[in-house]
Amino acid sequence: MSNPHPLPHADRTPRTILVVEDEILIRMLISDELRDAGFEVIEAASADDALGVLASGHPIDLVFTDVRMPGSIDGAELASRIKKNHAEMQVILTSGHLPAHEALSIAPFIAKPYSIAKAIALIDATLGSISDLGLSA
Repeated sequence: MSNPHPLPHADRTPRTILVVEDEILIRMLISDELRDAGFEVIEAASADDALGVLASGHPIDLVFTDVRMPGSIDGAELASRIKKNHAEMQVILTSGHLPAHEALSIAPFIAKPYSIAKAIALIDATLGSISDLGLSA
């Protein structure tokens, strides 16, 4: 079976995406699709877990995070901390509860439920790739 997503970064080291999502099935789905699209993916079940990944020093290019999650901080606070402490790192927020105008004041945003193709296209665009993913919504 052929890969439905062309590799956007086949000519260079894969970009690393930290997927932060408490809903395991959503996290697994987006993570698997991102891997299929040529990204390296690290998964975290909460913003607290994500802070641990960030503290480990593993290079992360982009954090794709849900807003509403259990733990001491939510995805919006995670995004704020990333912008303060890791200015070079990109962040995309996703939520089925947060109005887009509120999220967009923090970081690029994609509302749930989202299509995987649109999420990957937004990630690729946010990372500044010039590749054409050839994906349809």
